[in-house]
Amino acid sequence: MSFSKRTYLILAIPILAALVWASTTLAAQGELTVPAGTALHVRLDHSLATNQVRSGDMFTATVTRPVVVDGTAVIPEGARARGLVTYAKESGRLKGVAQLQLTLDAIQVGDRWYEVQTSGITRVGGNHKKRNILLIGGGGGGGALIGALAAGGKGALIGGPIGAGAGIAVAALTGKKDFRLPAETPLQFRLTEPVSMPPVS
Repeated sequence: MSFSKRTYLILAIPILAALVWASTTLAAQGELTVPAGTALHVRLDHSLATNQVRSGDMFTATVTRPVVVDGTAVIPEGARARGLVTYAKESGRLKGVAQLQLTLDAIQVGDRWYEVQTSGITRVGGNHKKRNILLIGGGGGGGALIGALAAGGKGALIGGPIGAGAGIAVAALTGKKDFRLPAETPLQFRLTEPVSMPPVS
């Protein structure tokens, strides 16, 4: 009995599907699922400064605590981690607070990188308001004093705005409040989606 090419193709399809399923099952055997909500503790490999990084920049970190599932380690201490700057905002001189948002996107175990989805962390710089009030208010007061000494009350009215303008200029020149996360800064992220990984050998 002979078979046509079409018959061979029809017979081959379920066989190929079974082979793919078997290979996928074998590849998955032995892997453990790290559940969502698991904490990932890392430390920065290099510094990140709000006036130097941009949204979309990558950073690297090192895992500082092993991740264990059912008594078995799946992410060892010392594993490499890769992250993303999801938002970076440089401080303004008179207003605008510096901000930095980070997330992890991959962990290396052995020779393989595993993509991960984690919560983000946000760091926010200092506010300008108090310092600017002191600089601008102090400048105005100084101008008024100089004006009063020079020309009495009328001079004080003239000197006040001049001094305030000088205070604003000083604030504009010195008022930036960027910040820097130095290398070795500890950070904690949490998985937002589970990830399957093999036990550490």
